[in-house]
Amino acid sequence: MTLIRRTVLGALAALPLAMHPITASAQETIVLGEVNSYTRLPAFLEPYKKGWELAIEQINAEGGVMGKQLEVVSRDDTGDPATAIRIAEELVSKEGAVMIFGTFLSNIGLAVADFAKQKEVLFLASEPLSDAIVWSKGNKYTYRLRPSTHMQAAMLAEQAAKLDAVKWATVAPNYAYGQDAVKAFKSELKRLKPDVEFVEEQWPPVFKIDAGSTVRALEQSKPDAIYNVTFGGDLAKFVREGSLRFLFEDRDVVSLLTGEPEYLDPLGGEAPEGWIVTGYPSMAIDTPEHDAFEKAYMDKWGEKPKTGSIVGYNSVLTIKAALEKAGSTDTAALLAAMDGLEVASSPTGPFMFRAADHQSTMGAYVGKTGMVDGAPAMVNWAYADGADYLPSEEDAAKLRPAE
Repeated sequence: MTLIRRTVLGALAALPLAMHPITASAQETIVLGEVNSYTRLPAFLEPYKKGWELAIEQINAEGGVMGKQLEVVSRDDTGDPATAIRIAEELVSKEGAVMIFGTFLSNIGLAVADFAKQKEVLFLASEPLSDAIVWSKGNKYTYRLRPSTHMQAAMLAEQAAKLDAVKWATVAPNYAYGQDAVKAFKSELKRLKPDVEFVEEQWPPVFKIDAGSTVRALEQSKPDAIYNVTFGGDLAKFVREGSLRFLFEDRDVVSLLTGEPEYLDPLGGEAPEGWIVTGYPSMAIDTPEHDAFEKAYMDKWGEKPKTGSIVGYNSVLTIKAALEKAGSTDTAALLAAMDGLEVASSPTGPFMFRAADHQSTMGAYVGKTGMVDGAPAMVNWAYADGADYLPSEEDAAKLRPAE
């Protein structure tokens, strides 16, 4: 009995010492939860992940935040909202994440935003573009980084209003992002040019476009111009079928996101020229901040950055700024820090998060599609400051539900 008692007491005495290194390690790390549709949308999300990994590496090499290293626990939601919610719950309850960031598809972003509201945890929606995320379904726990559907549609409407086109047709995927994109473009273009009319709307299911029937319907409406919101594989099919049927011959095309390398590069020699687009001219941007980012990204990954790279990188810059301003990982402190948060330096320039609707003022590049050295690229582009394409904070606050 004496031998057993001594053994047990010895084990108990040693237990705090054995646990101490783990506890200390946990205390030296700030865990961030990240959710995204990596297997569903690799063309955008692989560069996005490389962007946030680069930012994490740089921040930790400089000493981290509040003397602690940042650690990202990342999970793949496979493009399923229910899976995304389950993962978000695990990241918070089991992994100890102090906040969640990420998501791409708008339906998943909205689902995680609702989770954030129910569980009272901060969610930085890095990519999903639906206006509902910050307006009709906005909540105090959700902030959005990328320029919204409304913002980018307004940038394009500004350019579309300069065209002679009066009769317009639209094509967009039939879910929240596509619906918002068409609604915003129609509203902004009619405001700028009241005599325009919309003669046809096509709503193919996302990633399941029947390009032949879509192109025929657009062709039969005989529009002066087309507003396109398809992306990824749907865009490639639409471009190919439209070119074969001469749909774009002598017609203006305004196209959301088509200037992003993720979607433009794969078109190769089939890429249309002269389309008015939002996107990212990558290697053509010449500012000290972007040059430093571009060099670091290429040194680490051996490839040029894409739009996703910028979104991932700026997501982590936002998180760093919020943690430093809050001086704490407490959710209430982080929420207070996010209101009016300024990110003074980023590859795309300074931006801030509006207190009224939790939308960032990060902008986008607007230009035309063209060919440079035999490869598709954005040409004649300019940076559009997101703040110039948002309603006033007073008007934006009216678009959100009461809390």
